[in-house]
Amino acid sequence: MHGYTGNKQDHLKRLRRIEGQIRGLQRMVEADDYCIDVLTQVSAANRALQSFALALLDEHLAHCVAEATAKGGPEADAKVKEASAAIARLVRS
Repeated sequence: MHGYTGNKQDHLKRLRRIEGQIRGLQRMVEADDYCIDVLTQVSAANRALQSFALALLDEHLAHCVAEATAKGGPEADAKVKEASAAIARLVRS
């Protein structure tokens, strides 16, 4: 079981909303909407994805990483390194 499993339906609902935002962007481009209006919506979609990613990361840390560190050993070290790499990727994006 993954850390996000308990909130899976909420996450799927959130992703469907983000998908709708992206489809809205496609419609805006097809309709030749004003550039700044499109960019505003791109920014909103980016924030929504970042918010989703942070929620998923929080659940990963609280479940997967916490469980591994409680057990200790090489798996704990691997989970911490994995989480650190994921955080680094989020910071760079």
